[in-house]
Amino acid sequence: MSLGSVDRIVHVAGGLLAYTTLAVLFYGIWSGIQRQVGLTTGRTGIWLRSPWFYLITSALFFGVCYFGWKPLPLSSSQSTRVWLLALGSLLYFPGMSLALWARLTLGKNYFPSTGLGVQLFAGHQLVTSGPFAILRHPMYAGLILAALGGLLIYMTWTTLFLACFAPLIAVRARREEAALALEFGEQWQVYCQRVPMWIPRRIRI
Repeated sequence: MSLGSVDRIVHVAGGLLAYTTLAVLFYGIWSGIQRQVGLTTGRTGIWLRSPWFYLITSALFFGVCYFGWKPLPLSSSQSTRVWLLALGSLLYFPGMSLALWARLTLGKNYFPSTGLGVQLFAGHQLVTSGPFAILRHPMYAGLILAALGGLLIYMTWTTLFLACFAPLIAVRARREEAALALEFGEQWQVYCQRVPMWIPRRIRI
C-alpha cells in the first residue's frame, strides 16, 4: 500500500472519529440544557444555558476550522512524512478515543464549561469510574493529545490553531475543580488524593 493511500485512510478515519465525538458532545449539551440547574460559578455560567451561546460559538469554531483548513507552508521528505503520520496517529486516535470514553462515562453528568464559568446540575454526581479512575480530566487530556496528533496528521492552519489553543484547557480544568470542591467537599478531596490530574500513576485493568 502506498503512502498516499495510508495517508487518505488515516485522514478519513480521523475525521469520522472527530465527527462522532462532536456529535456525542452536542447531544450531551442539548440534554444538559433541559436539566435542572445546580451550582453555578463564574461570570459566564448563565451563558451555558443559552442555545444562542452554542450557536454563536459553534459558528465561530466551524468557521475558523473551515477557512483555516489549508496546508501549512511546510515540505517534508517521504520518510519524514511516514514518521509524522505514525506519531500523529499514536497521539490522535488514543487521545480522541479517551475523550469519547470519558464523555460516555460522564453520561447525564456531562455539561460544558468555559474558562470563566462552570455549571453543575441539581443532584450532580461525582464520576470516579472508567477513565476518571485514572485521571481527573481524561476528556481534556485526550483532547490535548488529539490536537497535537491532529497537527502532525493534517498539517493545516486549523490544526495548528487547535494545538496552540489546547493548553488553555488547563484553565477550564482549574475552574471545574474549584466548582467540584465546593459541591462535593471531602469526597472531592479524597478523590484528588487518589487520582492525579493529568499524568496517570498506573493503569489498573
